[in-house]
Amino acid sequence: MKNFPTTLALFALLAAPALPGCVASKKYDDLRARQSATEQAKNEAERLNRQATTELKKASDELVQLRLQNRRLTDDSTETGRNLERTRQLYNQLTDSYDRLLKNSDRAMANKTTDYNKVSQDLARREAELGELDQNLRKSRADIDRLNQDLTAREAKLGELQKALAEKDRAVDALKASVSNALRGFKGTDLQVEMRNGKVYVSLSEQLLFKSGSTRVDPKGQEALKQLAAVLQQQPDVNVVVEGHTDNVPFSRAAGAMQDNWDLSVLRATEIARLLTTGGVAPERVTASGRSQYVPVAPNSSPENKALNRRTEIILTPKLNELFKILDSNSASQGK
Repeated sequence: MKNFPTTLALFALLAAPALPGCVASKKYDDLRARQSATEQAKNEAERLNRQATTELKKASDELVQLRLQNRRLTDDSTETGRNLERTRQLYNQLTDSYDRLLKNSDRAMANKTTDYNKVSQDLARREAELGELDQNLRKSRADIDRLNQDLTAREAKLGELQKALAEKDRAVDALKASVSNALRGFKGTDLQVEMRNGKVYVSLSEQLLFKSGSTRVDPKGQEALKQLAAVLQQQPDVNVVVEGHTDNVPFSRAAGAMQDNWDLSVLRATEIARLLTTGGVAPERVTASGRSQYVPVAPNSSPENKALNRRTEIILTPKLNELFKILDSNSASQGK
């Protein structure tokens, strides 16, 4: 189907038959509520993914700091050992001096009383320093042992995080390959499969799925969704978010339950979600949402760009249960 100029698109919207008038306002409100809940669920999933990346960076930074602290303590322990050895040598020298003084005559002893007192005081001070150095050395070794244990635990936790993220990346790569292979007959401007932010995005143009202003999927689009559903049936650990997008051309008049581009994007997303579940995808894995005109991929400055913005994006995200368990256990251990 070729792209029509904007004026012809508006004419088609005006000429399109109105939706059945029996759609109740409650259904309209329900659509609004479902849209809000969907946005919250999507934001939570993105928040958790950002939290996982932040926790991994934080753990890496802490690991570097612990290694630096461990090295400083090791250096301090070595210096303390050298000081202890020097003090022992001085202690031995003072002891020898004391022994020699005792061997002197009474007269020499009397003459050396001042020296003796000085040596005794110096000896006492050195003994106190030796005891303090011994105590500091034992404390330093205890701190090193404790830091080594903490370092080992954090390295293990970091390894678990890296392994979980690597497994998630492998799962996303495999998912993209499966989806691309299943939809290879639809490649081109109408259908694109790509990875962004650790997720697989399947972008389907309005031309592939819908007639202008319609919320019913064309047969060619139904075939693409059927093949995608067959792939997702084999991927039970993948969550599915369907996002409807429009250009910025406003409705010239309301049509049944559709008042504006919000309604159009929501109803299209809901229709695609319904077809995926009909194709065998478990409904609890699927979320439908409408983004209206507010997340364009190109400026709405030409008919070609507007056609790019009129699209549906199916976002596939592997479940991160194992990663969340690691993050929860790490947060619990830090809180102790």
